[in-house]
Amino acid sequence: MKRREFILAGAALAATSLLPETPAWARGRKVRLGMIGTGMRGQVLLKELLRRDDVDMVALCDIEPVMLGRATAMAAKAGKPAPRTYGADGDANAWKRLLEQRGLDGVIIATPWELHAPMAIAAMQAKVAVGCEVVAGITLQDHWDVLNTQLQTGTPYMLLENVCYRRDVMAVLQMVRAGLFGELVHLQGGYQHDLRAVKFNDGNPDHPYGSGVEFGPKGWSEARWRTEHSVTRNGELYPSHGIGPCAMYTGINRGNRFTHINAFASKARGLHEYTVAKSGGTTHPSTRVQFKLGDIVTTTLACANGETILLQHDTSLPRPYSLGFRVQGTQGLWMDINHGIHIEGRSPAHEWEDFKAYQDQYEHPLWKQHADTAAGAGHGGMDWFVIHAFVEALKARAPMPIDIFDAVTWSAITPLSEQSIGNGFQTLEFPDFTGGLWQQRKPIFAFDGRY
Repeated sequence: MKRREFILAGAALAATSLLPETPAWARGRKVRLGMIGTGMRGQVLLKELLRRDDVDMVALCDIEPVMLGRATAMAAKAGKPAPRTYGADGDANAWKRLLEQRGLDGVIIATPWELHAPMAIAAMQAKVAVGCEVVAGITLQDHWDVLNTQLQTGTPYMLLENVCYRRDVMAVLQMVRAGLFGELVHLQGGYQHDLRAVKFNDGNPDHPYGSGVEFGPKGWSEARWRTEHSVTRNGELYPSHGIGPCAMYTGINRGNRFTHINAFASKARGLHEYTVAKSGGTTHPSTRVQFKLGDIVTTTLACANGETILLQHDTSLPRPYSLGFRVQGTQGLWMDINHGIHIEGRSPAHEWEDFKAYQDQYEHPLWKQHADTAAGAGHGGMDWFVIHAFVEALKARAPMPIDIFDAVTWSAITPLSEQSIGNGFQTLEFPDFTGGLWQQRKPIFAFDGRY
């Protein structure tokens, strides 16, 4: 079967998921969810799930008893029934037993990156809807496998990219729709976040950040698994925070698509210097590691409608946090790093204006409606919104606002950037995961006020 015919057949199959013999997630107004991975990220999302009246958390899985214990204590503190737990015995396959639990509507996957694809595939095959933390897969084949499984089964899948719900990002989406910037020409974003203290610690669960220079089996939390990616890989390892909003603005997969990609990587110095300084010398084994990940990885994407998008991955050097957004069109631009905006004919010539007044004017309806409820949630409220979107779409049997095509397109930037760098910074054609459907698909990231 030709690729396009396969995808169209899969889309038709997905539409049948709402016929009478539907899985549990397609019935009722309350959902029964499980969570695989109850570490520090999982617990942030669990907090938002536990305070919802339309969610029953019925299953939790983690092979770290400390984290599993903390998660069950959260449920008890919230006054919720105790979820069934899996993995306390250290069984690495405990998550498979969770997916066999009867009556499970959906699962949140918040595990190390390399586990996302196999877990999501198994969940969709079991007709358990998936809310997956960012990074849909590791290899390019992972992304095709996740996509094909979703199309074959029709099981809902959402990438839980919270930055798409950031308050200023959503206000800018309103401005783009209103034509404030004119025709879009160039966009920028990235993941510019000093993670040195995240990638190393002393292995103590109570000291997860910056407490030492251990990683791998001797580390804890992200230092146990994430740092290894900096040792063995060189590419744009975490693209969705930056590309998600840029893809929304440019209508990627909905009237537009990526056509080409290339990537460049700088030398790698930051993690080595950090371990030397933190350990007080050069005798610790971590100081002798040869890190492959360039300190600054710059990726450029070309779009079918003529826009260019630049991403930067910068996690190994000292710097303040910034996602480095820039949205530029024929009538002006917005940049988040200086909280500035310039609109021709409205702003003083050659001068920035403060973004706050514009954000207030173009406040997104979702933030108008839910700002008070989201107050206090993780990442400035973004985590409440992304969980809300997943749950509401599941209850409504509606398309996921960040769907399978978005997930694999955004996440595949990683293996493609690795390939580009490995081939001498070669420009590559970007695969069309929609099989041509991007030309007919309409924007569903419209956020009509429900979710």
